[in-house]
Amino acid sequence: MAQRVSVGKVVCLGLLMTLGFPLRAFAVGSGSVSVPSAPMPSRAMPAPAAPRSAEAEYNLGLQNKEAKRFPAAVENFRRAVALRQNFPEAWNELGFSLRQTGQYSEALKAYDRALQLRPNFPEALEYLGETYVKMGRLDEARKILARLRALDSAHAGELEAAIQVGK
Repeated sequence: MAQRVSVGKVVCLGLLMTLGFPLRAFAVGSGSVSVPSAPMPSRAMPAPAAPRSAEAEYNLGLQNKEAKRFPAAVENFRRAVALRQNFPEAWNELGFSLRQTGQYSEALKAYDRALQLRPNFPEALEYLGETYVKMGRLDEARKILARLRALDSAHAGELEAAIQVGK
């Protein structure tokens, strides 16, 4: 005697098997149909993600900086310089992000490292000068400005404007 199975029940059974639910019996009409258990999917742990490169962390930091998520940017730039210690751009951006979070002494250290790696780095000099302005150390900011004028007039103009505001 053949039993009739509705399309809905077949679809349901197929979904349950696809999802990996063990099934022993599926009621159909007045009788039941035995269905073998679907094999349980393996629960192996996913492979750990490969560590990001210094450049990838730097790029994430730039995205966070652009979005003004400075604490997150600090973490990205810290990871970038941990992965590649001779990365002046990352040290500079770390300094910028630290300055934006009010961590001025840490920002000064980051700019110093950027300038050790690239002594005539205009953006790092401008940001260093702006940090001095934030700290009320205008004489030091003016010394940086004098050095910056010889390298890059645009960055010098930015620092000069910050000094004027800081007076």
